[in-house]
Amino acid sequence: MSRPTIADLRARTDLGEQLALLTAYDSAFARLAESAGIDLLLVGDSVGPTMLGLPSAIPVTMDDMLHHTRAVVRATERAHVICDLPFMAYHCSEDEAVRNAGRALQEAGAQSVKFEGGARWVPFVQRCVDAGIPVMGHLGPRGGQSSLTHGITTDRAMAHATRQLVDDATTLEGTGVWALLLERLPQEIAQAITAAVRIPTIGIGSGPHCRGQAQVMHDVLGLVGNTRPPHAVRYAELGETVREAFATFATDAKAGRLHERLE
Repeated sequence: MSRPTIADLRARTDLGEQLALLTAYDSAFARLAESAGIDLLLVGDSVGPTMLGLPSAIPVTMDDMLHHTRAVVRATERAHVICDLPFMAYHCSEDEAVRNAGRALQEAGAQSVKFEGGARWVPFVQRCVDAGIPVMGHLGPRGGQSSLTHGITTDRAMAHATRQLVDDATTLEGTGVWALLLERLPQEIAQAITAAVRIPTIGIGSGPHCRGQAQVMHDVLGLVGNTRPPHAVRYAELGETVREAFATFATDAKAGRLHERLE
């Protein structure tokens, strides 16, 4: 079975099917995610804090993203792999945006790239789409809309934020983006965006009205300690399981009885 095309994914959501998106950063977990039926694997710039020990996603470079995207692509055959464009990968010029987005497909084998931000980035996104690069858009606090969605306390503020974000979504759809990731938006806004566009909307912490749902792998598996974002759903506590396994190995090794495990 080959990887689904954009048309395949659109057809599935048009029929009412929900899509599942999970972040992935390496071959081992990417292979497991695909075998479990995950449709979309996003190599997110969250690789910085989750895998590289960085304080945030800001220091993540394009080379970092290419390195991890290659690993995910090599390990999979059926999932649609999306490469996040990190901070400063497209912010300086349209030419740089096309160049880096093209590298994600040409050098790393991704099927799509993801841009964060609303209508202000339309010329950059349009250049990439015109070059034949599939683009997923991204609206939410990390996409530059925090001033719209932070501290909504009145119906008027909600209406203003909804109008602005729906405008951003429809404008991005007009450039040819094939999907939108809606991150931590109020349910009412995510519902309005989903109703306003025909392309798939994938929600992460944006309520049940999107055409798919996303989670960060480390949150799902419990690999991030005791703290987690309010939108994260935890399905396992692997962090503690792994720690206990390592501790048992350390005890056996130091006591000289590791060989007993092999008998």
